[in-house]
Amino acid sequence: MAPERRGAKPRAGMQGLPAPLLVLLYLAFLAFPLVLALLDGEKSAFWREIASAAGALGFAIILSEFVLSGRFTLVSGRTGIDAIMRLHQLTARVAFVLIVLHPLLYVWPRMASDPLGAASILGAMFTSVSLRTGVIAWVLTIILIAMAIWRNHLLFTYETWRLSHGLGAAFIAAFSLHHVLTIGSHSVMPALALYWQAGFGLVLLTLLHVYILRPLLQLRAPYRVAFVGKVADRTWLLVIEPQQAKAITFEAGQFVWLNIGHSPFSLTEHPFSIASAPHPARLDFLIKESGDFTNKIGAVSPGTHVWIDGPYGHFTLQEDDSRPLVFIAGGVGIAPVLSILRELDRNRSGQKVSLVYGNRHVSQIVAVDDLRAMQASFGLKLNLVLAEPPENWDGMTGDLSEPVLRALLSPLAPAARYMVCGPPPMIDAVEAALKRLGIDRAAIFTERFRY
Repeated sequence: MAPERRGAKPRAGMQGLPAPLLVLLYLAFLAFPLVLALLDGEKSAFWREIASAAGALGFAIILSEFVLSGRFTLVSGRTGIDAIMRLHQLTARVAFVLIVLHPLLYVWPRMASDPLGAASILGAMFTSVSLRTGVIAWVLTIILIAMAIWRNHLLFTYETWRLSHGLGAAFIAAFSLHHVLTIGSHSVMPALALYWQAGFGLVLLTLLHVYILRPLLQLRAPYRVAFVGKVADRTWLLVIEPQQAKAITFEAGQFVWLNIGHSPFSLTEHPFSIASAPHPARLDFLIKESGDFTNKIGAVSPGTHVWIDGPYGHFTLQEDDSRPLVFIAGGVGIAPVLSILRELDRNRSGQKVSLVYGNRHVSQIVAVDDLRAMQASFGLKLNLVLAEPPENWDGMTGDLSEPVLRALLSPLAPAARYMVCGPPPMIDAVEAALKRLGIDRAAIFTERFRY
């Protein structure tokens, strides 16, 4: 499952560029080739300039995608990796449109008056030897971004998709670089040629860091599986421990990428929220059977090597925030919530804390004993909800809908912080219900699990 986070604000002192500065630098990077083209004394016809600008901007976005997807603390440390990955996805779509339009804009004025002539020109462009690298980049871009958008419908594994995505993007950058340097309208300008070469150099450095340097650093901090056990229907508890020194330092509610039983240089890694409170000797994870990798988690043997990348995420408590906390979790979305609750239990913060925890069947409830213990230890207000309860069930029944939330959370606390975690459909329904109940969007913080 892949967590996506939204709404949470980073703690003060977090590493990374502030969001306003990050946006400014990003826009400056994208605008630089367009500004240079405007300063060039050599001008072409209007639509040729528009076509050239679309291609240049699309290529600049492609170059920036490597940095956005690289999990760099400098980029996502304050803004949050969820926001950066969402930007990566949105700008990829913009690049897709720009690059698809790039050759079409050259013949745009003739499409209405002379469609056959326009088609003839396009045919000549797509079969030209001198434009071959640009055509290859154009076709690869369409394939790559289409595969990313519809990844959940592809028939091959996530690891295969990830390899094809990374290699495909690298080939697009290489072919595009050759195209702009040999055919680009303004790339004879030394400054613009240097910009494209430096951008491609940044791509190579990013790939080197992600696929070589980061795995080498992981070799310095190995983990091993300490325990694997079934704790609910199709849900397993995985406990790992560091083989040297202490476990990573993280904030309750954060997540890591786990690589279990493979080389750190492999692409077989998956993001999971940590379910334990910060602890120097172990990390706990709740993993639900939901795919090729997770369906085999019960077969993992104690002692198996584990490599981790992280921590990441801002689904965490805020500093000096004494507001009441309302957690709403669905299914295995309880994992990061458990981490935060265990931290609150340990610190005895005195905050008012409520939990609405929904499942379909009673056999799917995780850590119920721990949750009931927290009722006594720090006053957790626990509400268990089942969509299909057994006959002797005395708790709330139904989905996490507006009537259920109104009944369980009444009277509502507008000043509370509402932290919601679970699969996307459940998140959407809960967010909509909370808004209808009068809760401001700024008070709702989410973590989505994509199964």
